[in-house]
Amino acid sequence: MKSGQSIETLKVSRRSLLFTGAAAGVAATLASVAGAADPVQAEAPAGKIRPFRANIPEAALADLRRRVAATRWPDGETVHDRSQGVQPERLKALVDEWQSSYDWRKAEQKLNSFPQFVTGIDGVDIHFIHVRSRHENALPLIMTHGWPGSVFELIDVIGPLTDPTAYGGAADDAFHLVIPSIPGFGFSGKPAETGWNPQRIAGAWDVLMKRLGYNSYVSQGGDWGAIVSDALGRQAPDGLLGIHVNRVERATTFPPDAAQALMSGAAAPDSLSPEEKSIYKEARDFLNNGFGYAAIMGTRPETIGYGLADSPVGLAAWLYDKIADWVFSRGDPERALGRQAILDNITLYWLTNTGPSSGRIYWENVAAGAKLEPVKVPAAVTVFPGEVYRPPRRWLGRAYPQLIYYNATAKGGHFAAWEEPELFAQEVRAAFRTLRS
Repeated sequence: MKSGQSIETLKVSRRSLLFTGAAAGVAATLASVAGAADPVQAEAPAGKIRPFRANIPEAALADLRRRVAATRWPDGETVHDRSQGVQPERLKALVDEWQSSYDWRKAEQKLNSFPQFVTGIDGVDIHFIHVRSRHENALPLIMTHGWPGSVFELIDVIGPLTDPTAYGGAADDAFHLVIPSIPGFGFSGKPAETGWNPQRIAGAWDVLMKRLGYNSYVSQGGDWGAIVSDALGRQAPDGLLGIHVNRVERATTFPPDAAQALMSGAAAPDSLSPEEKSIYKEARDFLNNGFGYAAIMGTRPETIGYGLADSPVGLAAWLYDKIADWVFSRGDPERALGRQAILDNITLYWLTNTGPSSGRIYWENVAAGAKLEPVKVPAAVTVFPGEVYRPPRRWLGRAYPQLIYYNATAKGGHFAAWEEPELFAQEVRAAFRTLRS
């Protein structure tokens, strides 16, 4: 889809945004570290696929340490909880490790242990990990990360999905796995024009899979990855067998009377059961207390971007806040993920200067308008208990008329693959089992 092309749909307001929730040159050089460490990108010719390896210059890492050391810290908060945001003692502990002992080269080594590539699609370079299974009849799967995450979210499920027999699974559950970086994230290119909304990204993913020789495939995602997978499912390109999501859109699944009440700020309708009223209350609490980040990026991504590009600690606080909010161990992401993993993700944003560009997907989604039509292909849903919105199965029929799988797990949060890779892999295998030929 070219910039400016979109389906005519109802435009969403800021409040209804609640419902929508590398170039090869990067390996060689960065812009001057006197400014932001921004990858210099040499666009891959359309149709060409080139190998990629992460190799950040040492000067960029030294610049990061210098900037962290020069941080001017704000005054302490006036409360003793997380109601005003990231607590200083938590962020300072994270930053102390970032400054003193954190080693980005270990993160690079982890990335580079997998085959990585870059290819130009619709004028933007797409970085992706591509791991083919050794098992015959493996099912091609494209899996998409979200914000404030990256491909680091999904690395620990590569082994279980591509080589299930090594992790207690069956060879018949194997996948050929493609994990792209969303445009504006990580080592993918940064769009220089408007229009890179989830619908356009979904179209690019179909091009990518066909370019890799996969004439039939499935799609999976959480957070923005779920929105992209839903968009693919609505487009239903030839060869897309089905989708699996671990994050569900409210706009397409909330009962109409509940959706209307939520948008107006009213109490839960009497038509809802006690369980449904609890889900309604969680959604209303999120809208009132946890939605500010999306309202800012959905309306002023450039304004917040100046701070994200200039201050590594400002960037760390912005990302850490939502990671802490959405893990199953609410407020304690170190327990869910480990400090090293959190720093790997934050450092990737810093070194590629994608704090500002990653936020534009929120603006693009608002500009594109609400997409309320149902998914046209078989769909599977896993609800993890730490997710922000946990719809019951009976609410999903309007969005997913061909719902082939639904499960609510006992553990795991918004970053399901990152937090619970083994359980997540089991869910993905189960979700697509009936779609294998």
